[in-house]
Amino acid sequence: MFNTFGRFFTVTTWGESHGPAIGATVDGCPPGVPISEAAIQPWLDRRRPGQSKYTTQRREPDAVEILSGVFGGQTTGHTIQLMIRNRDQRSRDYSGIAEKFRPGHADITYWQKYGIRDHRGGGRSSARETAARVAAGGLARAVLGELIPGIQIRGALVQMGPHGIDRSRWDWATAEENPLRCPDAAAAERWADYLDGLRKSGNSCGAMIEVVARHVPAGLGAPVYARLDTDLATACMSINAVKGVEIGTGMAAASLTGVENADEIRLGHDGRPEFCSNHAGGILGGISTGQNIVVRFAVKPTSSILAPRKTITKSGELTEIVTKGRHDPCVGIRAVPVGEAMVACVILDHVLMHRGQVGENRGTIG
Repeated sequence: MFNTFGRFFTVTTWGESHGPAIGATVDGCPPGVPISEAAIQPWLDRRRPGQSKYTTQRREPDAVEILSGVFGGQTTGHTIQLMIRNRDQRSRDYSGIAEKFRPGHADITYWQKYGIRDHRGGGRSSARETAARVAAGGLARAVLGELIPGIQIRGALVQMGPHGIDRSRWDWATAEENPLRCPDAAAAERWADYLDGLRKSGNSCGAMIEVVARHVPAGLGAPVYARLDTDLATACMSINAVKGVEIGTGMAAASLTGVENADEIRLGHDGRPEFCSNHAGGILGGISTGQNIVVRFAVKPTSSILAPRKTITKSGELTEIVTKGRHDPCVGIRAVPVGEAMVACVILDHVLMHRGQVGENRGTIG
C-alpha cells in the first residue's frame, strides 16, 4: 500500500536497498510503443553510483530487465515489470546501527510506525529505490516520444550548498560533461573544490535541482484536484531527501509585484499565443500553457556522515553514532535523473488523462 503513483500511467516501485532486487511495475502504458532494455539503460546509467569520487562508491551495474508487457520490441498494453538486481550490498557496514537511530534518517519514524525496520542501508527509505523510478521514467520518455515528438525533459544542478550558478552561462552540454551536472562550467570548478573539502572531512551538503520540460502542449492538467503543478510537486517531493519544491519563479514570486510577476501575452508570428516571460513555470490554474515547464526542488545534506552525532537507542539510552558505509557527499548530483524521471512520468500521466477526457484542445485563438 502507498507504493504507487499516477492515475492512468501508474508506477509501483518495490524492493529494498539490500534485498535481491528492486523494480517497478508499470500499468497503463499504451500498446505499440517501441521499447527495449537498451532504450531504458542510458537513463539508469546517468543515475548509476560509483561513476565519480563525488558519489557513493557502491558498484552497481543497474542493468534493467523487462520481465513482462513487451513483445517483439513493442509494448503490449499490459503490465510491464522492470527489475534491477542488487549486486554490491555490504550489509555488514550497517550492523552497528541496528539498535541505534541515525539522526536525519527515517530510522526512528519507521520504527515508531511499523515496529520493524530494515537497517541494512535503510530498506525502502534508501535512495536505492529511485533507480526503479528512473527505469519507469525511461519507459515514460519512450511513450512521450511517440505521442509528443520533440518533447525534451532535462535537469541540472543549479545550487550546491550555498553556491549557485550564473544563469547567463547556462549550457546544457556542460551539464552533461561534468560529474556535478552543473550547467555553468566556472561554477562546476568551484563546486568541485567545495565538495572535495566536505568529502574529506566526512561532511555533506544539500543542493537545488532544476528540471525543464520543453515542447509540452498546452491544456494538460485540471483546475482543482488534478492540477499539473500539484502532481509535479507531489512527485518531486516524494524523492528521498527532498525538502522543498517550486514551480517557475516559485518562492521568489512572494517578493514581486503583480506587474512584475504577470507573464504578458501576445500573438506570435505562427498565430499562437506567445508569453513575454515565464514566472508561472509553464502552468496557469493547474493547466499547462505550452511554455517550458520549470520545476525546482531542494535536497537536504546527506544524513549519513562520518562526523559523530548524538542519538538514542531503541531502549532509549543516549549514545553517539558514526555512519559507516558508502554514501554520496551530495545526493543532489544523482537526484538530477531521478527528477527528470518523475517529471516524465507525471507529464505522460496527464497526456493520457487529457486524451481520455478532452482528446484535442477545443479552444481556438485568433
